[in-house]
Order: sequence, then structure tokens, then C-alpha cells
Amino acid sequence: MAKTKLALLGFGTVGQGICEILQNKKHYLQQKYGFEYQIVAVADFAYGNVYNADGLDISQMLEEAKAKKKFSQNTVTWDNLELIKNCGADILCELTYTDLKTGGPAIDHCKTALENGIHVVTSNKGPAALKYPEMKKIADEYGVKFMIEGTVVAGTPVINLAEGPLAGCEISKIKGILNGTTNYMLTEMEKGMDYDEVLKVAQELGYAEADPTGDVEGHDARGKVTILANIVMGAKLDINDVACEGITKISPADIQKAKDQNCRWKLIGTVEKKDGQVTGSVQPQMVELTHPLAGVMGATNALTFTTDLLGDVTIVGPGAGKIETGFSILTDILSIHRNK
Repeated sequence: MAKTKLALLGFGTVGQGICEILQNKKHYLQQKYGFEYQIVAVADFAYGNVYNADGLDISQMLEEAKAKKKFSQNTVTWDNLELIKNCGADILCELTYTDLKTGGPAIDHCKTALENGIHVVTSNKGPAALKYPEMKKIADEYGVKFMIEGTVVAGTPVINLAEGPLAGCEISKIKGILNGTTNYMLTEMEKGMDYDEVLKVAQELGYAEADPTGDVEGHDARGKVTILANIVMGAKLDINDVACEGITKISPADIQKAKDQNCRWKLIGTVEKKDGQVTGSVQPQMVELTHPLAGVMGATNALTFTTDLLGDVTIVGPGAGKIETGFSILTDILSIHRNK
């Protein structure tokens, strides 16, 4: 079978993560799935744009990126859209930064790839949260896939779970912990730290950005709720339809109140279908200690699916990380490969 040609837009944490996985598991993927690959193009605003029809030297590129040096071989003057059109890839991995206000350049990257008959695999929440119905329509029109497992809870299989193992179940509700940063902060606040103190530690550990608004105000979770509503529930929610409140107002008194009631604060994203109507929300909630979500501590994520045939099914796993998110890209690449 011919090698699958891959193009990567973005060579940051996730881009390097998928490259490391592909290199380390090369023989395993070949033996188990008959999957062989070439990475023919990479674009990154910091390291440059490169292309080689016979495959790039990824080991050297990983070393250069680690040393914060620009790519030294196979450089091209094409911009990102020209690179997509000219590289002859089978699959584009769109791994650039997320912009939940406009979708950023990622929407144009995805559209260009799909319209040129290239499958898209992405961990970027922008196109998925803001333009999923449009992307799906273009993908269907050109006979390719728009795959987005990595946009919700990193590599923990959430979208694939709903479409695969839970197929045949009607899902009436999804609720859970969709942001590891805030879950870590709430865990530490329960141990006695106050909000400002724990935010500083979260930033030092790399869980929270220098500007933590996206996490602590609930915007990141809201993007994921929108994606789940539109993909799993078949809704057509706009991101602004999802009510959103973060954790910035939770005080030590609130933490104590939850303890007194045998509860624990969690920032909960919820999607619910009632009488054919789908609604979404993000807000801090006191979760009873007997509920599976209450035991999920630190930067871990978890979701409970309420189904008609199985009742509640809870999945717990990592919601971030280089290899964890890289894995989500791998699962979608393999899904495309197996369905050839």
C-alpha cells in the first residue's frame, strides 16, 4: 500500500508530539495496521515552511525546533495556503493556535485543504467550535473527512466514543470536567490555597497561560461544549448560545460550604437534549462526593454520558499534553487509513 502523505501546519507542542509518536511507533503501526507515512510539508510561523515530495527529515527538524532554530533544509517561499495546495498531501494536520473569537487562519487552512481533496485532522477548537457544519458540508462535497477528536479532552476518546462504542445509544446529556487548568486550581483551593495564590502556581507549572482568561473564565470549556453539542447531539449551536461562567468568584467560604454538604466544586460543562432542543452551559457546580466526577482531581478531565441503554457512562483521562494530544491526531489519521 502506498505511503500516506502528511502535511503539518503548526510545529509546536502537538506537532512535535505527533512526530515523536510516528517515529517511535513506526514499525508497530506498519505491522499492526499496514500504515506507512511520509511527512511531505510542515509550516510553522517560528521555524519556517518546508516541503519535500520524498519526505522531510523529521529527526533533524525536531532537533532544530528543540534548539529554537529555524528549519535549515527544504525551505520554500510558499505561504501556508500555497503549501497546502502544492504539497500533494493526503492528510493535513491543522495544529496551529486556537482562536475562539474568529477561528483565526485555521478556518482558511481547513477549507483550502478540504476543497483540494485533502482530509483534515485537527486539534484546533476554532474551526470545530465556530464552523463545524460548514466544514462537514465541504468535506462531504469533496469526499474527504474533517476529523476533530483532538479538540475535546486531548487524546481521551470522547467524540470517537460517542460515534463508535456508544453507537446505538441515545445520548440525552453529557456533563463533565473539560478544562484541566481549572480542575487543578479547584483541587488545590480545596487544600487551602486561595485563588490568586493557586493561579500563580498553575502558571509556574505551565497549566495556565500568562493570560489565563480562556481557562478561568470558562471560554475554553465553552468551545468544547459547543463542539460536543453540534457533533454528538447534532445541534446547530453558536458558541455564544452557550451560557458561560468561570471559577474566578469562588472563595474559601464557598469551598467550605461544599465540604459541609459532602460536595466538591468542579467547573462543569453540560450539553443536554430535552424535547428535541439542545442547550449548553459552563459553570461551577457543587458535585456530590458520590458522583464519579467528584473524584477526578488535578489536571485530569472526565465526562459522563447519560444514555438510554447503558445509563451513565463516565470516561476519565488526560485533557492536555504533548503525547496525549499527539495521540488524538494519530487516532484520526489511523481512522482515515483504515477506511481507505
